[in-house]
Amino acid sequence: MAKNENIIVGLDIGTTKICAIAGEKTADGLEIIGIGTQPSKGLRKGVVVNIESTVQSIKETIKETELMAGCEINKVFCGIAGGHIRAFNSHGVIAVKSREITRADIDRVIEAAQAVVIPPDREVIHVIPQEYIVDDQCGIEDPLGMIGTRLEVKVHIVTAAVTSAQNIIKCANKAGLDVDDIVLQQLASSEAVLLPDEKEIGVVLVDIGGGTTDIALYHNGTIKYTTVISLGGNQATGDISVGLRTPVSVAEGIKKEYGCAMTAMVGKDETIEVPTVGGGKAKRVSRFMLCEILEPRMEELFELVNREIVKSGYDALISSGIVITGGTSAMEGAVELAEQVFNLPVRKGTPRGVLGLADIVKNPMYSTGVGLVQFGTRKVSSPHFPQKGDNVFNKLTSRMRGWVKEFF
Repeated sequence: MAKNENIIVGLDIGTTKICAIAGEKTADGLEIIGIGTQPSKGLRKGVVVNIESTVQSIKETIKETELMAGCEINKVFCGIAGGHIRAFNSHGVIAVKSREITRADIDRVIEAAQAVVIPPDREVIHVIPQEYIVDDQCGIEDPLGMIGTRLEVKVHIVTAAVTSAQNIIKCANKAGLDVDDIVLQQLASSEAVLLPDEKEIGVVLVDIGGGTTDIALYHNGTIKYTTVISLGGNQATGDISVGLRTPVSVAEGIKKEYGCAMTAMVGKDETIEVPTVGGGKAKRVSRFMLCEILEPRMEELFELVNREIVKSGYDALISSGIVITGGTSAMEGAVELAEQVFNLPVRKGTPRGVLGLADIVKNPMYSTGVGLVQFGTRKVSSPHFPQKGDNVFNKLTSRMRGWVKEFF
């Protein structure tokens, strides 16, 4: 297959599935040209627990994507999630030497905002400017060329455990891929599903995956708060497996096909066929019983999300409501139950703003993958983007070496 350097590939390494999406920047916009999806067998709650299984799943996913896209893939943008993710807001101040603010001044003030103590076993993966302040004038998006003597910046810093990030990159490398960058999954999903107006007046993205639920809160057009809850759709699958006495693989299929997050939306006379453990005779059970298992678990998840929103301190500023996405959000009744718990407008988020295979990727399960492609397209066009794909791995390796030296 021929290589095409213009193709951007997003690799979503999730707990339930591994998905690769290939996109190409055209004159009309971003065109999706290839999709590959395989079951994920080497992750638990967003963290790699079996490298060989993960590598094999990545290889199969990339092969499927290459066949559809008709080109060779050797570089990707990887998503990262898991309970090890930590984020906080910071603030930097510098004096401007010349009265006109230059790009060097902007870089310097962002460096000043990063001058915080970070544990040696953690690595910064994102520093996102929220707003700039020039001589007490707030709300500036880009101060380049402005006149001032004092420049401040408020930033959102996201950190990850060095080992967890390095394991994800190592899996991609062993599958024959260079990693151009690692991206927090909810930031990637936000690229794909949120509207600029929603970000401006206040919105919360809730990305419900198999092993984790990722949260991102926006206000005034910028990210204000991110966190990860180590709970996702797999917990509901486990409850179904135990409650209906059926294998986990069967329980996942039942959840996708017949699951409903609200018992009020299901008739008590509806029945479903459930295979038993050990290959015994299948039994028929009430669908209402299935939903009685799912509703408390989904309600618990939304309550935990609501607690994080209150904890952020921005709960009164999310006027546009909640956007839920991710594979579990596709469950019938999820939006209605979320509206009851949050007491806010809730909509289901699907990828938008792409061409080509847009009808196929218009599904919440592809939000992170499409967002990674959109993030990558924007990043590659930046003049500051490094050209070598192994820079992220080298950065994390040097960070881990420093950590080992400090302790041993």
